[in-house]
Amino acid sequence: MKRPVVVTEVPRPEPALVEQLAAYGVATVHEALGKEGLLLPYLRPIYPDAHVAGAAVTVLCPPGDNLMVHAAIEVCRPGDVLVIATEAPSMDGMFGELLATSARAHGVLGLVVDAGVRDVAALSAMRFPVWSRTISARGTVKETAGAVNIPVVCGGTLIRPGDVILGDADGVVRVPRQGLAQTIAQAAARTAKENATRERLAAGELGLDIYGLRAKLQALGVEYVRYADWEG
Repeated sequence: MKRPVVVTEVPRPEPALVEQLAAYGVATVHEALGKEGLLLPYLRPIYPDAHVAGAAVTVLCPPGDNLMVHAAIEVCRPGDVLVIATEAPSMDGMFGELLATSARAHGVLGLVVDAGVRDVAALSAMRFPVWSRTISARGTVKETAGAVNIPVVCGGTLIRPGDVILGDADGVVRVPRQGLAQTIAQAAARTAKENATRERLAAGELGLDIYGLRAKLQALGVEYVRYADWEG
């Protein structure tokens, strides 16, 4: 176990920049980052249109113990997103309606947990967005120290406190705090390019021509053969 610690006064990104990032989807931002930062796809939203963008408050817990989640809420600020990792794989319900009520009272926007979540109907009714590894009614204890606001690995991705977490129906992506402005610019450029491509596709142009894929097919030896000749 890492040193038991609660790190306070973690640097956060500029709220205006986080708001700008929130306008883009996870897939677009992931591509803008050079296909980096995407958490593993087993982390799924508990309701289909869940969306969140905010600064990460990271929590490292022993499996089956959510003591440090309670400790983390004390150091949360409005606009934060809780990111919970465990020292070993866990499927227990680490977070539920009462913790969400407490978290929301302190301005927490949502949760990413590499373990279980419970009270899903209540959380969905609250519109408290959660991305979790699984759903489990199995509860936890509050007995063992962990750590808050240290680097953690959640969903196979290293997340540092203060990184920006963006989540939607496609999953969750982590954006480094210090690269946020550049990522937004790259996402904007990618979106403009996709909008132009969408117009061409809607007008009937083929992706084969827009993306220059005919030459690739030819290089790979793909032949166009009439059905009658193929049957022969």
